[in-house]
Amino acid sequence: MTPFLKVERDQRIATITLNNPEKMNAMDHGMWQGIAEIFAQTSADDELRCVVLRGAGGKAFSAGADIEEFTRLRANSAQARAYAKVTGDAMQAIRDSKHPTLAVIEGACVGGGLEIASVCDMRICGTSSRFGVPVNKLGLVMSYGELGGLVDLVGGPTALEIVLEGRVFDAQEALAKGLVNRIVDDADVVTQGEATARRIANGAPLVARWHKAFVRRLAQPAPVTPQEADEAYACFDTEDFRIGFQAFLAKTKPVFTGR
Repeated sequence: MTPFLKVERDQRIATITLNNPEKMNAMDHGMWQGIAEIFAQTSADDELRCVVLRGAGGKAFSAGADIEEFTRLRANSAQARAYAKVTGDAMQAIRDSKHPTLAVIEGACVGGGLEIASVCDMRICGTSSRFGVPVNKLGLVMSYGELGGLVDLVGGPTALEIVLEGRVFDAQEALAKGLVNRIVDDADVVTQGEATARRIANGAPLVARWHKAFVRRLAQPAPVTPQEADEAYACFDTEDFRIGFQAFLAKTKPVFTGR
């Protein structure tokens, strides 16, 4: 595993840290590979309830691609195609995570960093965070796999604005565009991220998985079938529903089992 990724476990929350602060957590080939591997492991762990992604050092979530790799690994279209398979697998692994995902964003979140954040379920940033995809200044095209998360998150017109202008913009504009869910004071980003992850982790995990699946399905144009609609009522047959309902009546905190 690359030293530029760090994984920590706090009870039922896993935190994945992009750990290359000297390069503002720029993503290299090994980091993209590692992301896919780690998410395969976390999705197989039914004890987990939430996965947090953040950057080390406090100055950047990620400043994007490690440009120094281009001469070795992305110097032509054939190399770029092979590299995109790796980045695409990482993005898909985050998108398909069994558990809810939260990007905790300090500082710069641009290029590949914004691509990663865009496929998380939620995003919290600080007041001085900055966002953008300035690839037009490098003569680079975002592949379908890289652009898809951004389009799903903010829609085609806003995604085009971001990539056509290549501006780097502030947190308030990111919030207005729908790129982030919440802005907090810079000093509180980590603690607010931890509190958010705990709220997610304290919820019923089966419910979280159903909601993730339903939101994904509702984004598709085909009408929901009667069989799909019936799945919304399967929760009433779970142990977690009985636990939650009884805890509500007793005014106690539920401890869900995931069954």
